[in-house]
Amino acid sequence: MKPLGTHNYFVYILTNKFKTVLYTGVTNNIKNRLFFHQNSSKEHFATKYRCFYLIYYERFQFIEQAIFREKQIKKWNKAKKEALINELNPNWMFLNEQIG
Repeated sequence: MKPLGTHNYFVYILTNKFKTVLYTGVTNNIKNRLFFHQNSSKEHFATKYRCFYLIYYERFQFIEQAIFREKQIKKWNKAKKEALINELNPNWMFLNEQIG
């Protein structure tokens, strides 16, 4: 069990190999969620469009904040999402290996 105050929730954006599709999600374990997206046999959006590459994430202590942020980002158009990604990751490098 995690000590109080050490909760980690993530809002993340994935893309496909060609960086043409964006998927936004929320999770409490980003490494496991990336594995799920890559290995799911079900037809989820991320699986269907092969969005396996992490290009953006934000960390939150409270799930309510993370869910609020995810819903906010999901309402944005693609250009606004791309601007957000460019702030943190201007080269759109795949960050999968940087997640511990």
